[in-house]
Amino acid sequence: MSAAPRQVAEVPQTDASRNARLEPPLVVDLDGTLVSTDLLIEAILALIERAPCEALLSPLWLLRGRAAAKRELASRVRPDIESLPYRQELCAYLREEARRGRRLVLATANDESFASEIARHLGFFERVIASDGVTNLKGPAKRERLVGEFGERGFDYVGDARSDFPVWSSARNAVVVGGARLSAAVAQLTTVQRVIAERTSSRVPPLFRALRTQHWLKNLLVFVPLLAAHRWNEPAVVGRALLAFASLCLIASGLYVCNDLFDLSADRHHPRKKLRPIPAGELPLGHAVAAVPVLLAVGFSIALCLPWGFFGAAAAYLVVALAYSLRLKRVVLLDVMLLTSLYLLRIGAGGAAVATPVSRWLLALSMFGFLSLALLKRHTEIVTMRVVTGGAGHLRGYRVADSTPLMTMGIASGYVGALVVALYADSAAAARFYSRPAILWLVCPMLVYWISYLWLMTERGRMEFDPVVFSVKDRTSQVLIAIMLGLSVLAI
Repeated sequence: MSAAPRQVAEVPQTDASRNARLEPPLVVDLDGTLVSTDLLIEAILALIERAPCEALLSPLWLLRGRAAAKRELASRVRPDIESLPYRQELCAYLREEARRGRRLVLATANDESFASEIARHLGFFERVIASDGVTNLKGPAKRERLVGEFGERGFDYVGDARSDFPVWSSARNAVVVGGARLSAAVAQLTTVQRVIAERTSSRVPPLFRALRTQHWLKNLLVFVPLLAAHRWNEPAVVGRALLAFASLCLIASGLYVCNDLFDLSADRHHPRKKLRPIPAGELPLGHAVAAVPVLLAVGFSIALCLPWGFFGAAAAYLVVALAYSLRLKRVVLLDVMLLTSLYLLRIGAGGAAVATPVSRWLLALSMFGFLSLALLKRHTEIVTMRVVTGGAGHLRGYRVADSTPLMTMGIASGYVGALVVALYADSAAAARFYSRPAILWLVCPMLVYWISYLWLMTERGRMEFDPVVFSVKDRTSQVLIAIMLGLSVLAI
């Protein structure tokens, strides 16, 4: 079966356009070619997020064949057509071909409902040939269908993968989306008319960028219990803390990739997140999906080398982070509480790794301090949305008008954290660890200044998406953190 999308605008019947109409049709693949993503994987991820119980039953759909399974999936989820990562160079070429009057056909193994929506959105395809719930139009099946429609060597074909080789073998000419190795292989089958190279926004490999290694800084919190207990001169203890750091970094990166996979549509509408390699289509979704279990497996393998308390804290971190990513990040205020708990779990995991109990003072300071940072992160997103939408729109249950109460709660929480430091400086616990605990009083004004500065930078639109990453790069924050650390050392 085929679907006819919106008709292409009529072009004047010049000699050039008549000649173009006489040319063999240009047939275009969808996944990886027209869009730099895999719509089937995106649909599966969307189903897991929206209806996890139905997703558990989805393997049963395969009993009726892949085409039937795709039809079932298409009936339950719809792709966000407008935000898909279309290959702009290819789209420009196709528009020019359509303007000349050439016939363009979208041929894909995706279900025809997905393909028809995309064809209607783009407006330059005259016809759609796709899987129809009975036939899975991939590889040899696609070749047989196209040869039956247009004849052997009766069409040109645009593709991007080795699965397109059967189709290229019957095509007159080929347009290859990919590198030199693929185009050389296609040249053995037919004439390569054009090569559209894959482009990336950075020289850093997409998979490495997807790990968000800059956020590994947060996992330095595993060293806090060791430093607070003044055990940095014990090599065995430091070694366990380093293993804990490596384990949490790998687990966190696996969760970052997982979060990006389930947040594709929302991230593509965000001015900054849309540049990440997964929503931008620079990292194939299959590679990203495969990376998640590998990262988690290696991370937890390292955790097995540490005390069971660390393994339990790492497992709790995984459960909370998954719950946040899949569902709870859309619950107003609960989302920032969960972000705070992830910071606290890092500290708890560090204490378990070095067999050092985390004091109530440290927990209190961490809770209020990181709650302030979590609220700051959400407030930053709302400020960005306010700039983009001009005061309208929603963000995971938050409205632009919510920025003021979030700021109030965030600043108050940060100031309470400074109060905890002041109370600790006069406590018996401080006297046990510090010979000059009165110096810790000087940390309080520095902390209040830093918290106030971060919130002021947010309101001015200078805050990056993550306040921790911003603090590492920002000169003022660097100076303030160095002063507070220096005062803490002097107090010892």
